Amino acid sequence: MIMIERIINLKLLLFYTLFSFSVVVIAEDQQGLETVPQVDLVRYQGRWFEIARLPNRFQDQCLGNVTANYKQLDDGNIEVINRCLDEQGKMDEAKGIARIIDRSTNAKLEVSFVSLLGWNLFWGDYWVVGLGDSYEYAIIGEPSRKYGWILSRSDHLSMENWGDIQQILIQTGYDPNDFVQTKQKVSADL
Repeated sequence: MIMIERIINLKLLLFYTLFSFSVVVIAEDQQGLETVPQVDLVRYQGRWFEIARLPNRFQDQCLGNVTANYKQLDDGNIEVINRCLDEQGKMDEAKGIARIIDRSTNAKLEVSFVSLLGWNLFWGDYWVVGLGDSYEYAIIGEPSRKYGWILSRSDHLSMENWGDIQQILIQTGYDPNDFVQTKQKVSADL
């Protein structure tokens, strides 16, 4: 009986959490963040280097060498593996799943790094708002503009790409000066 009550309470908590989150997402979506017209998920797969990001609490432990690996799964979702070098000189790894929200463009996704009993919880927006013609860089944002990442296929960007990225950030309502550059090629011998 106690177990059944706990399950019911967990389901109610989950329902209220998801309901509250959806209300916030609907309100934030009204701010009109534009995404790229189309993302080819086959081309998007693979390894990306984080070039810069808006500071966030869930990456506080990351000293550098930040990468993201994406792999499309048979069910259409995308496996996400984020890695970084932490303060102890060890690789920190977060595994998650991304699901496509807008199948007409593949530019709006949600990611979750929390799974409980096979259910992924706490989904966050992952919108592709900028993308190089050859998929050499990607800019990831979300409607509130609280989070943002600049990714590249190599551990650095050309000056031309930097200029393009800064223009896209400004056009999408981000301040390029708020982004903190990620240290790549940091030695594990701290």
